[in-house]
Amino acid sequence: MLGNIEFPEEAEHCHELGAEGIGLYRTEFLYLETDRIPTEEDHYVAYRKVVKAFPDKPVVVRTLDIGADKVPGTIKQLDTDVINPVLGLRSVRLSLRNLPLFKTQLRAVLRAAVHGDVRVMFPLISNLLEFRQARMILADVMEDLEEEGIAFRRDVPVGMMVEVPAAAMLAEEFAREVDFFSIGTNDLIQYTLAVDRADPSVASLYRSGDPSILRLVQNVVTAAARYEIPVTVCGQMSSNPMFIPLLVGMGIRHLSSTPHAIPELKEVIRNMTLGQAEQIAAHAASLDLARDVENYLRGELTRICPDLVL
Repeated sequence: MLGNIEFPEEAEHCHELGAEGIGLYRTEFLYLETDRIPTEEDHYVAYRKVVKAFPDKPVVVRTLDIGADKVPGTIKQLDTDVINPVLGLRSVRLSLRNLPLFKTQLRAVLRAAVHGDVRVMFPLISNLLEFRQARMILADVMEDLEEEGIAFRRDVPVGMMVEVPAAAMLAEEFAREVDFFSIGTNDLIQYTLAVDRADPSVASLYRSGDPSILRLVQNVVTAAARYEIPVTVCGQMSSNPMFIPLLVGMGIRHLSSTPHAIPELKEVIRNMTLGQAEQIAAHAASLDLARDVENYLRGELTRICPDLVL
């Protein structure tokens, strides 16, 4: 069980609640808490704080994911017009268009990786070219650091967020090139169901239990297993106890959640067997309505953990 954090100070809290590492460090909050673009040293100091809390455990650093519901004032300094932040120039697309910004962050990640098990993850990857370009930039940064005689870790695992339906559908092709997957269910659900999760008028249509979502997640899990790479779920779905038996039954072995949810999620896992989880996942896959899937999962959770209050 891993933790999701937004600020370095949260890492220690995750540790206290039983997290076995950081599965998602949302680094864009470095930009949201200041009126200037963070320097390499700003990044490095922040990452070192997180690594210090988990010196021997994985710390997954997601590169800049500005856009959608996170558009800081500093975005104006990047000389980009935001028309539709959900579908526009955001996340890895923005990084690839602003290489100095991207390289600054990657330099800090590689430097911090000397002190622990740091992994780098690219967000909103939608095609193989984007991933290859991002990885090429990472290689360029390694060469720069080496020429400058600055200590860094060369064998940092490189993964990607699977949060675009196109990436989930091409999971097998991606699995040949990435070191790990992390399924970001928030955006995956939003893009698959064409529902803005922040719009109250269509909020009822945003359903984690929709059969289309389960099929996409299963496709990623199957591809990851075939190429023997780890896959984590890090969206809100993995912080909801109701979905834990389903995800485990589908083959997920790594979950990353909000810190406060970790104790409850661990309780669910302790109170079920793998066989139970697999039966739950198999039955859920046979249902054709999100409402039926979620009602079924809710009932199963009550049987597994009767004292757990949803």
